[in-house]
Amino acid sequence: MSSAAHALPVFDSPFALVARRGRHVVAELRTPAKVLSTCSVNGGLRTDVRHLVNHQSCEPVKHQERFEIITGLGPEGYHRSVCAELDLAPASTAVMGTAAAMQYLGIATHTFADLAITALVTGGVTGNAGSAGDTAHYDEVDGKWVRTVPTHATAKPPGTHSGTINTLLLFSAPLSDTALARAVMTMTEAKTSALLELAIGSKSSWRLATGTGTDQFAIAAPVAGSSTRTWTGKHTKAGELIGRAVRDATLEALRWQNGLEPSYTRSLFHALGRFGLKEEEFKTQIARFLDAAQCQLLKDNWNPVIYEPQSAAAAYALAAVLDRMLAGTLSPATAREALINQAALLAAGLAARPEEFPTLRAELVNALPVTLAPSPESLLPAAVELVTRALTLGWQRKWQS
Repeated sequence: MSSAAHALPVFDSPFALVARRGRHVVAELRTPAKVLSTCSVNGGLRTDVRHLVNHQSCEPVKHQERFEIITGLGPEGYHRSVCAELDLAPASTAVMGTAAAMQYLGIATHTFADLAITALVTGGVTGNAGSAGDTAHYDEVDGKWVRTVPTHATAKPPGTHSGTINTLLLFSAPLSDTALARAVMTMTEAKTSALLELAIGSKSSWRLATGTGTDQFAIAAPVAGSSTRTWTGKHTKAGELIGRAVRDATLEALRWQNGLEPSYTRSLFHALGRFGLKEEEFKTQIARFLDAAQCQLLKDNWNPVIYEPQSAAAAYALAAVLDRMLAGTLSPATAREALINQAALLAAGLAARPEEFPTLRAELVNALPVTLAPSPESLLPAAVELVTRALTLGWQRKWQS
């Protein structure tokens, strides 16, 4: 039996019907459409696409069998196999792939006057988030991916990493080619806005992430209709609707796929992980400052500690100081004092003893080198050491009678 018989509608309008068919989300365009997409087959600007597909091509981790199938078929062959599975015509179908589950689809529609804009987003950022301009590891030479930096032999080529944000954007009114191109910019800014709201860090640098390395999109608008939009920048209602729909749908998708509830992002490791504060390493390092009983008590009460709100507030403030120092806004001389202040607040928050801020600060002064170089290689290890000391000091002080 065709998967169409088991389709679950998730969005319905005069322009498009979108339904989930197992591992696939299929948008059937009911009228002639102008489509712009990053799809490897039938991508770019087209007017002959009738179906847009987003689908889970593999599981996020260690799904080697699917990886071999996809790479073995190649882009054209794999495109045909997906279309065959869905009983769709390959020549008029555009396909996006991801490791994210289609059940975690984020959907948001915003309207103004005659215009309705709907964003349907799947997303994962835990393995592939990055900031535009991060060091890349591949170049394309004669149709093949070539490593540009040494790595272990099992490294995967572009398009096979865990973590992708796929965005399907549907308009109820026609767009000029210019407006369609500008919509890509507004849509991308909205996606990045969602990542900044969740404080998602790059996996390749200290910066906040602007997307993932494998993000894709497809935008569709009817060819005919009244009130064609010629501009979709942020000063227009069309741009506003794009921004709100994409941001809302992206936040919803990441909430379901990665568990990124806003309150859970207050974790100390979410705040400072992009600077090198890692959970497993921290659990090892605390033994330098705590005795065995104190270490075990901390590990046994891990979540209440790492989510403590006052410490989290100080951790995010410390992250902001590090950002501004690495960006050149703060000089190393002024940043050192600011970092120590925030570390003392972090310790006082964990200890639930705000009145001891001066004492805790005095104990942390020597935990940071007097001379700080404003480079990630020298600054960040020192900052991680400072945070480790602050947290263990706060834990000691909390239960010190």
